[in-house]
Amino acid sequence: MRGEPPTPTVADVDPFRGLGMPRIPGLSELLSLLQTQTEALAQLPRTLSDLNGTVRELTQATTMARETIESAQRIAERLEDLVEELEEPVRALRPGLERVGKVLDDPAVDTVPDTLRRIHEDLMPLIHGLRQAQTRVGSVTGLLRRRPRDETDDGYGPV
Repeated sequence: MRGEPPTPTVADVDPFRGLGMPRIPGLSELLSLLQTQTEALAQLPRTLSDLNGTVRELTQATTMARETIESAQRIAERLEDLVEELEEPVRALRPGLERVGKVLDDPAVDTVPDTLRRIHEDLMPLIHGLRQAQTRVGSVTGLLRRRPRDETDDGYGPV
């Protein structure tokens, strides 16, 4: 490649050289432009085909975007309807929730678990004892009811 003369291009070659015709100024440039235009025209069908495919893809993308926007709009309308339905009941709850919040902020509420534990520890044995006593009284009462009475017995004991 070194030392070799550069390959002549269309612009460097005079098509009429060697035919005995004088060189026409600008003819090489004209032929070069015609060749470039011919190459461009040869590429035109492929370029148009590519452009047509791109336009089809753009149309599909636009259609999908439109459908997505319509779907999002329907969802937004449904959400708006739900919010409208819930807004009034939630607003009606506000005063009660504020009152509950004030009650829960009261320091006495913090003592509730301890109070319940003490009630359980102190009262449950008492209740258990009362139940046992009630069961015993029930058994004694049952025994007294089953005992046959004498006809002379008025129910107040021996005379």
